Amino acid sequence: MDFTAWLAIAIFIGSYALIVSERIHRTIAAMFGGMLMVITGILSQDQALSAIDFNTLGLLVGMMIIVYVLGQTGFFNYLAIKAAHLAKGNPLWLLILLATLTAVCSAFLDNVTTVLLTVPVMFKMTSQLHVNPRPFLISQIMASNIGGTATLIGDPPNIMIGSKVPGLDFMAFITNLGGICTLIFIATILILALIYRKDLQTTQALKERVMQLNARKAIKRHALLRRCLFVLAMTLTLFTLHGSLHLQSGTVALWGATFLMLLTLADKPRILNRAFGHLEWTAIFFFIGLFMLVGGLEHCGVINMLATEAMAVTQGDTTSSTMMILSMSALLSAFVDNIPFVATMIPLIKDMGTMGMANLEPLWWALALGACLGGNGTIIGASANVVALSMASQRGLKVSFIEYLKIAFPLMLLSIVMAGIYLYFRYL
Repeated sequence: MDFTAWLAIAIFIGSYALIVSERIHRTIAAMFGGMLMVITGILSQDQALSAIDFNTLGLLVGMMIIVYVLGQTGFFNYLAIKAAHLAKGNPLWLLILLATLTAVCSAFLDNVTTVLLTVPVMFKMTSQLHVNPRPFLISQIMASNIGGTATLIGDPPNIMIGSKVPGLDFMAFITNLGGICTLIFIATILILALIYRKDLQTTQALKERVMQLNARKAIKRHALLRRCLFVLAMTLTLFTLHGSLHLQSGTVALWGATFLMLLTLADKPRILNRAFGHLEWTAIFFFIGLFMLVGGLEHCGVINMLATEAMAVTQGDTTSSTMMILSMSALLSAFVDNIPFVATMIPLIKDMGTMGMANLEPLWWALALGACLGGNGTIIGASANVVALSMASQRGLKVSFIEYLKIAFPLMLLSIVMAGIYLYFRYL
C-alpha cells in the first residue's frame, strides 16, 4: 500500500476511535473524518460526493416525513394499545411480539422503514407500562437486521447479490435463508429476554390499566389517517415492486413523502416546517460522514485488498472460502458500510468460479448472511441501528457504543456461528 492508503486507514481508525470513545458526538466525528479525506487529497470533492449514498439518504428523509405526519393522527398510540392488549400487558410477551413484528416487516420492507414505523409504537407502550425501553429497543434493532437477511428485498446486500447472480430469486432467498434466520431470531430474542428479565416486569395495576385503554379513542384525526394510510400503502407496494419497476427505494420513499405532503400540507406552511424540523438531521449527517470515510478506503483500494488477500489464503477450497467469506463479511460489516464490501466481493466470487471452483452457491449465501447479520455487531453496523438509536436519543434514551457492543456483538457472533454450522451441514 502507498502513503495515501495508510493515511486513509489512519483517518478511518482515528474517526472510529472518537466515535467509540463518545467524547464528542459521533456525527461530528464522522463528518470531521469524512472532510479530512477531502482536505488531505485522498478524495476529490466530486469523489466524496459520489461516495455518499443518496439513495439511503432519500429513503431516510422520505420515510421520516411520512412517519411524522402519520404520528400526528394518533396511529402509533393505537398500535401500541393493540400490541399491549395482545400481550395481556405482559412486558416479556410485548417484547417478543414487537420483535417478531419488526422481523417480519423487515423481511419485506427496508430495515430503516421498519424501525421508523415500529420504534414509536414501542416507546408509547413502554411508557404506559413504566418499563425500561432499552431491551425493547435493542431487540427491535437486532430483529430488523435478522428479518432483513431472510429475503431478496430485505437488505441491500441481498438485492445486490440477487441482481448479479442468475437463479437467486425471491423464493431462493426464502428457501435457503428463511429457516436459519428464524432459528437465529428465536435464539437472539430468548437470550435478550434472559439478559433483561429483571427489566421486563411491571405491576398488576399497570397491566390492568393498559388493558382498559381504548385503542379507537387514540385516533385523533380520522381524515388525515385515511390519507396517510393510503399513501403508506402505495409506498409499501412500490417498495416490493421497485426492482421490477427499476426504481430505487430512496426514490419511492421521497415520492411517498411528497405525495403525502401534497395531500395534507400543501396549504399549511407552519406544519410543513415542523415536519422538516423533526427530521433526524444528526443521523443524516452521520451517514454522510461515514459514507465519505468508507469511500476513502474504497478509493485507495483498501477494501479490495482485504478481500483479495482473504481469498488468497483459502487457495480455492470451497469450505475454507465459505467460512472465510462468512466471518470476514460479518466482522467488516459491523464497522463499515456493507454495500461497498459486497460490491467488491461479488466479482471476486465470480472470478473464483472461472478459476475452477464448481460450487459457488454456499459462497453467495455466506456473503449474504455475513454482510446482513454482521450489521448487528455495533451501533454503526447498519442504517437501522443508527436511525433507531437516534430516535431513542430524542426521547431521552441514550445507549452508548460500548453498552450496545457488550450485548449485541456476542449475539452477532452467535448468529454467525449458527450460520456457519448451517452452511457446513447443508452445502459443504
